Amino acid sequence: MSDRGRRAERGIAVGFAVTVLGAALAAFGYVSGHDRLLLGLGFGLAFAGLAAGFTLWAARLLPQGPYVEEREPMRSPPEEREALESEFGRPAGRLPRRMLTAALGTLGLAGLFPLRSLLVHGPSPAVALATTAWRDGVRLVDQDGYLIRPERVVRGTMLTVFPEGHRDTGDSMALLLHVDPARLDLPRGRESWTVGGIIAYSKLCTHAGCPVGQYMRPEERLVCPCHQSVFDVLRGAEPVFGPAARSLPQLPLRLGPDGVLVAAGDFHEPVGAGYWRPM
Repeated sequence: MSDRGRRAERGIAVGFAVTVLGAALAAFGYVSGHDRLLLGLGFGLAFAGLAAGFTLWAARLLPQGPYVEEREPMRSPPEEREALESEFGRPAGRLPRRMLTAALGTLGLAGLFPLRSLLVHGPSPAVALATTAWRDGVRLVDQDGYLIRPERVVRGTMLTVFPEGHRDTGDSMALLLHVDPARLDLPRGRESWTVGGIIAYSKLCTHAGCPVGQYMRPEERLVCPCHQSVFDVLRGAEPVFGPAARSLPQLPLRLGPDGVLVAAGDFHEPVGAGYWRPM
């Protein structure tokens, strides 16, 4: 083999060695769990080394041509077959193949780490979208973190509340209102979900997920300013106007032992736009 061919083999081996090192770096970045830069840099080096190795292999070791051959016969001449068999069987040609096996094997192993997170540790999208941070016993707080007591909720006003410890969770926002309990006509099974006329609904509109931000006190209606969907507060926030076709999910409430309003569970349905139910 010529010196040029040997240099090409060494370059190919170096490229595949970079792939091995890059895959190891990506695996370390994943296991450490603190540096996404290492994870991205490792996979970048791994694929770059693999590309460089294949490019050198194709450009320096494979026959370059040009070749012209008649359509028949399709079988290669005996001398070409013997040359190919000799090329794959010679000892000097084993180095790139061994390094290719090591590079692909190491890269494949490194790729199993993120895959494991998706299969084992990653949250199910259906579960993540169907639930919020509300749980039975979670206390209600305002945007400043202050606890909500019944006397804080004044009739004719609307108060945005969050689960304690999760004020930055957008899908858990709820609207707290105080209405005349005698006028409530809630769906069956929700009669005990209020505290003295204090009722809570999701703040995310069921049409496109916009925040419901207007309260029409005389009519007891909630209005989404984005597309003008209107919901009847007294009848389980069912839509009475606009494009929304689903009621605002209701949050069950109860009074905690310290006199603070707490949730009695999560919203009865997934919040926001109705991704989970065909319209």
